[in-house]
Amino acid sequence: MNRLILLASIFLMFGCAKAQELQLGAARMGEYLPLLEGKRVALVVNQTSVINKTHLVDTLISRGVNVVKVMAPEHGFRGEAPDGEKVDDTKDAKTGLPIISIYGKTKKPTPEMLEDVDVLIFDIQDVGVRFYTFISTMHYVMEAAAENDKQVIVLDRPNPNGMYVDGPVKDDDVNSFVAMHPIPVVHGLTVGELAQMINNEGWLANGVKSDLTVISMLGWDHSQTYSLPIKPSPNLPTDNSITLYPSLGLFEGSVVSVGRGTDHPFEVIGHPDYTLGTYEFTPQPNEGSKYPPMEGQLCKGQSFVGTAAKPEFTLKYLLEYHQEIKDDTTFFRDYIDLLSGTKDFRKQVEAGMSEAEIRATWQPKLNAYKAMRKKYLLYKDFK
Repeated sequence: MNRLILLASIFLMFGCAKAQELQLGAARMGEYLPLLEGKRVALVVNQTSVINKTHLVDTLISRGVNVVKVMAPEHGFRGEAPDGEKVDDTKDAKTGLPIISIYGKTKKPTPEMLEDVDVLIFDIQDVGVRFYTFISTMHYVMEAAAENDKQVIVLDRPNPNGMYVDGPVKDDDVNSFVAMHPIPVVHGLTVGELAQMINNEGWLANGVKSDLTVISMLGWDHSQTYSLPIKPSPNLPTDNSITLYPSLGLFEGSVVSVGRGTDHPFEVIGHPDYTLGTYEFTPQPNEGSKYPPMEGQLCKGQSFVGTAAKPEFTLKYLLEYHQEIKDDTTFFRDYIDLLSGTKDFRKQVEAGMSEAEIRATWQPKLNAYKAMRKKYLLYKDFK
């Protein structure tokens, strides 16, 4: 009888653990509201910063938090600005709060922006890819806060590509807003985990260290998938596009269209000179892309719409298109160095190296990164 009771207890224990409901960092207000008492708060947020369908701005104001301003990253506070378009300062019609752009004249909060601020809260959904710019915004927020003696609180959210780590690690001689950290293309970290890595590995300018607090999640680990309830940016509208983004994103450094200016960005690829595909599309300006590559040109290629894309980083498609459209003077743009994070990658593709051969060159640094990553995990890792 005692054995049966013991087995039942074990079953209930593990059953409850599996069924634990996801609690986002933002939803765990008991953990961070006490840190905001008597403080002037700036929020680094966008359209994804929602708790139970209510925006974090509204939630905190309703709780009596002294929110003094919002700082808007790429795509703006409402997530409506096209990729790369500068975001202007404005005012929120609902709350009257000033919305200060940190994707316009500056990408890093200035001392003047922080004069009336004690605490900065970062709560933005990421997709786990090095060249997705919200992690660069977080870096600059942490850096500016450290330089101006401000606190930073990161409210953690799941990484929809957090169940694997892959790709070349950024080299020291390649640096830009889409290539800020020596991490692989698919870094396998949540924003909270990455914030701790940035802080403790000394990656902030001049060795400064942020007064950082990460509010972790409950009920999530790195083996889990996560379907985003709100699209994180105009050109990642579906779970499938987010899964394909690491691999298809490299095409942004080439002449091949990834479907910007269509209804299926990052779910289709094509080019007028590609003859092996059966899918056709013609990019046209839309709300997500004012000037889409290959605008008005009939592109032939492939569609992944309606498929269940496998979580992986692959060079298969890039190598196929390079082989078919083989003019090495025009296939790649210089941007490929920033996306891949290394100046070697373009040379390797142009030299006709296979995916296996290219992968072998980045493996030592990738293995070193994987070992470092383990120090910063806040959640159970994938197997």
